[in-house]
Amino acid sequence: MRTAERVCDARSAFDHTPAEPGTCRQRFVGTLTTATDLREGGEWTPLQRAKNDALWALASVVLGAVHWLPPGALRDVGRTAGVAAHALAGEARRTALANVERVFPGLDAVARRAFVRRCFVTLGGLLGETVALLSARGRAAPLAITPEARAVIDEARREGRGVVFASAHLGPWEHVAASLVAAGVPLVTMARESYDPRFSRLYERLRGKTGVRVVWRSSAGAAARIVRTLREGRVLGVPMDLRARVASCDVPFLGHDAPTALGPARIALRARAAVVVGTAAPGDNGAIVITATRVPTDGLVPSATAARDLTARINAELSRRILALPHAWVWMHDRWDATASAESAL
Repeated sequence: MRTAERVCDARSAFDHTPAEPGTCRQRFVGTLTTATDLREGGEWTPLQRAKNDALWALASVVLGAVHWLPPGALRDVGRTAGVAAHALAGEARRTALANVERVFPGLDAVARRAFVRRCFVTLGGLLGETVALLSARGRAAPLAITPEARAVIDEARREGRGVVFASAHLGPWEHVAASLVAAGVPLVTMARESYDPRFSRLYERLRGKTGVRVVWRSSAGAAARIVRTLREGRVLGVPMDLRARVASCDVPFLGHDAPTALGPARIALRARAAVVVGTAAPGDNGAIVITATRVPTDGLVPSATAARDLTARINAELSRRILALPHAWVWMHDRWDATASAESAL
């Protein structure tokens, strides 16, 4: 019975259950369900199918063309693609400029444009490094995990109730997961399926090559896998920095209220799991390493208020980390605009 209750808790953690009165005004971000979203049981229109088939064909051609390139060359190709995206993707560029102005109001227009261009180039290079995970010429060495980060993770795991590992799309985030697994951390990541199932299968292949297991949020049995992951003392990786089509609450993010998923906090509180925030971070001599910080949960019991408080604590740590490596975050994502699609930038 207790296991069944935990499965229900995990399933409801990402649903659209209204907030308890007087606690938190929940935001349901991107909840416009259309008949054309395959993830919602819909079907594509003929025009959408033609567009999505063309996008998949283009991606397949590009991946085939670069399959034999070494990681360094793929990084250079990605940076070139970032330059092109900055020049051609006007809407994404304008979104990035608006977000940077919001968070860094002291930057003048010239500095903002230079910063945003650097972001596009950086993320393009990171895309190339991610593609290298599929390359026939091998991939880059795993990122180093600082001794302090390893100690935080190991101590949290020793408590025996699992770890909710909140992370962000910061720096080489796919390499973060792969590096943790390579270091022996029993990581299972949560993810939302792509709008196109073919891309979801590509992601599975990419992560499978590095031993990273994925729980697709809408898949059958996802709730049971979440419960089992934590019950077995494993680490549940959850990206929390982007907007999502789930029950959300407005809490500060990079200095401004932003709708943030409540699910990870709900799961952690119900399971009494430890909460750790970990991301890529700048290390010594300019190297990128993995660091981790424990988020205190003392005194919090499962409730809407506690879930909001814990979500705010996680956001505060994620914000600190993004500000320490700002050019490597996805500023072109429409993080604050309440009318934006949850995945407009990606």
